[in-house]
Amino acid sequence: MNRQINWGVLSTAKIGVEKVIPAIQKSSHGRVVAIASRDQQRASDTALLLGIDQSFDSYEALLADESIDAIYNPLPNHLHVPWTEKALAAGKHVLCEKPIGLDAAQAQRLASAAAQYPGLKVMEAFMYRFHPQWQKAKEWIEQGKVGKLLTVQTLFSYFNDDAENIRNQAGIGGGGLMDIGCYPISQSRYLFGRDPARVFAAMEIHPDFGVDVIASGILDYGVGSATFTCSTQMSAYQRTNILGTDGQIEIEIPVNAPADQATTLWLTQGAQRIEEHIAPCDQYTLQADAMALAIINDTELPVTLEDAISNMKVIDAAVKSHLSGSWEAP
Repeated sequence: MNRQINWGVLSTAKIGVEKVIPAIQKSSHGRVVAIASRDQQRASDTALLLGIDQSFDSYEALLADESIDAIYNPLPNHLHVPWTEKALAAGKHVLCEKPIGLDAAQAQRLASAAAQYPGLKVMEAFMYRFHPQWQKAKEWIEQGKVGKLLTVQTLFSYFNDDAENIRNQAGIGGGGLMDIGCYPISQSRYLFGRDPARVFAAMEIHPDFGVDVIASGILDYGVGSATFTCSTQMSAYQRTNILGTDGQIEIEIPVNAPADQATTLWLTQGAQRIEEHIAPCDQYTLQADAMALAIINDTELPVTLEDAISNMKVIDAAVKSHLSGSWEAP
């Protein structure tokens, strides 16, 4: 239980530098020992900034380091699967940023590759799953606090019109659906405990970038539904509402819960409204420790590759629905 997982990080991506690396450094069962960039100076500067012992001028060199147990892969979406496969071939466990790939076929390809290395673990980095606010919401639903779950409604948006930003580049998996729409899809699947039977979606495509800047979808779960709107060119906002026959749950900050502030969710049953405050915690640290313990104890990951494939199938169906104008099955 006292073993520490040695992490290596592929690239100096912002999410890693600002969120994930500091979170791993605070974790109980892991430490970041190396970082790589195609720019040696950038790798060295980042290592110095974050107190990382080693820096490499190539991803290949980092993967060749036998002291590294696990890799964090925050590369652009089109590089998630190729570099995760290379990490597996180098004998490393992998925490890969969401979405796991460009489509369900890529996700399935990765699962097939991972099956060749039964001693290694690969997990998609849906950090929200580890935050106590989502575990509380799931608990309330399972306890029947909202009665029969009927619908999950989510809004998630920010504004980014930088043509150079990877989220605005169509060829490498950009667009709002891939970047943030994957969250409400994952969240409703988590709460319903199943995959939707069919999907309907509509998107607004940027005339120059060629990526979706607004995407709205309906997920039909058979026993209920989920709706979402996500946007990369809208006033920044996020909120999730969960409604059933007997009650409602509202999650104030469903995705980017701050590590240094308490978060709030509300349970409303008729005239009664319960306000639940969750103590400050770092969901990225909780994610890192959960994966580290799965590696150390050789137990099942809390987010499986099968779950990642299912999420990508729903994303694919949303894209197909936008193009066809019809309901599509994942």
